[in-house]
Parts: sequence; structure tokens; C-alpha cells
Amino acid sequence: MGLLMEKVILPSPAKLNLFLYITNKRADGYHELQTLFQFLDFGDEIEIEITDSPEIELINQVEGVAVEDNLIYRAAKLLQKTTACSKGAKIGVTKNLPMGGGVGGGSSNAATVLVGLNHLWQTDLSLEVLAELGLSLGADVPIFVRGIAAFAEGVGEVLTPCEPEEKWYVVLKPEVSISTAVVFNDPNLPRNTPKRTLSELLSLKWANDCEKVVRERYSAVEDLMQELLQYAPFRLTGTGACIFAEFDTKAEAEQVFAHKPKETFGFVAKGQNISPLHQELFPTNHQ
Repeated sequence: MGLLMEKVILPSPAKLNLFLYITNKRADGYHELQTLFQFLDFGDEIEIEITDSPEIELINQVEGVAVEDNLIYRAAKLLQKTTACSKGAKIGVTKNLPMGGGVGGGSSNAATVLVGLNHLWQTDLSLEVLAELGLSLGADVPIFVRGIAAFAEGVGEVLTPCEPEEKWYVVLKPEVSISTAVVFNDPNLPRNTPKRTLSELLSLKWANDCEKVVRERYSAVEDLMQELLQYAPFRLTGTGACIFAEFDTKAEAEQVFAHKPKETFGFVAKGQNISPLHQELFPTNHQ
């Protein structure tokens, strides 16, 4: 994409937390963790059309969310202000990812807008600087901006590139909305899992410290996991609500997917260590 295009459709991929351990609760209330992020070849799509006037226009607004609070709008305005860019954009979203699923929908949307507009407006900020901007929008935005599967520590901001196997996944969303704050404030949440090295963590059976609390508090998650236990061991991503299971082949994944309850939202996707957004925008970097 060397040429400056006026209009593009860019991927805004989902992510999974392949494991998640909470190692400490800091005095400021934030939790320190160790987690492994990997992208999926499934997600939302963001359409961006560059305009000569400086307005940022959202083509399809999310119901019940004020424009100023929309992460996509905030990302575009932040980049515009930081770079003093005089151009604007019309931005539309095709939502395929569930809200509140723990698969990074909103954070991924914000990152796609930052990376996409930086490219289209030719504002030329480095990914490092864009990731810093992204952090002010949300803890998961930098991982999507950088576009490389990573081991995250601290409160999620210390990232080490990593190359886990690119497995096939079944991802399902129980009929429930989960509050991250409720999970992190639960007195029964484990907060002192010992810190371990990445190589040690990669050799273990992976788990998620939030899962026990979520299963106890949200019966929809517990019921779905119990129902599917006979087909595959599912686990939670992030603080939920999505659960996932991993497979070596697409055929195996589709076989289990066929057993999901009819009304349950879900999809089959392949893990990607390079974000689909980066594969599209910077193909020569990843050959």
C-alpha cells in the first residue's frame, strides 16, 4: 500500500489471552499480571475515507454511546491533535465481534484507526509512539498497535514478542455481559500467583486466574463450559465472557463448533502471531 488511498477497509482483529495470571495488587488498585496475547484471523472491519476538512465523522454510531466516548472517535482525534493534521476522516465499522466478550473488540478498533490513519494521513509516527498514544485509550490498545503476539507483564504494558503455535480455535460467547471491574474487585480473585519466566510459563498447562471467579458469579459461563466439557477443555479469555478451546486442525475445531448450543454466538478462527492489520498494511515487513 505505497500509494495514498482515499478509502480503505482494514481488519480489526480479535485477540485471545492464551493464559492469564495475576501476580500482585498494587497500592494504586491496579493488578499486575502475566498474560500471553495472540491475534485471530477474525474480527471487525473498519472503513476509513480521508477528507480534506478536519471533521471526524462516524458513519455508524454505536447505540447508547456518545460520540466523544467512542474509542474510534477518540483515537482519530488523539492522532489528529498529536500530529496537528489538518485532514479528517469518515469512519465506519462492521461489527463481527461481541461487545464485552474479552476478545478486544473496542481496543482493536481504536488501534486499527490509529495505525490506519497514521498511514493514510501520512503523519508517520512510529509504532512505538502510536502504542504510547494507544495506552491512554485502553490497556489492550498497544498490543494491537504493535501487531505482534506478545507476553505482557506489569499492568499489561510491558510487552515481549512471542511466537506461540498458531492453533485453530473455537470461540464462544455465553449470553452474559461481564464487568471487568467486578471480576478484579472480587475478594476471591487470586492475586498472588508467583511470577514466572516466559520459558517456564510456555512449558506449563495454561490457565486463567479469573476463570474460577467468573464461573462462580456468572452461571451462563459455567453452564456453557459444563455443556461442552465432553467435547473439549474450554477456558476463559481475559475476564470473559468469551471461552475458547484450541485444536491442531480446522476440521477438529469445526467438529466441536457444530456441538455448540444453537443460540450461542461463536466462530472458528486461526491464531495469528502477526496481526491481520499489519499483514495488510506492511506486508513486506513480515515476509
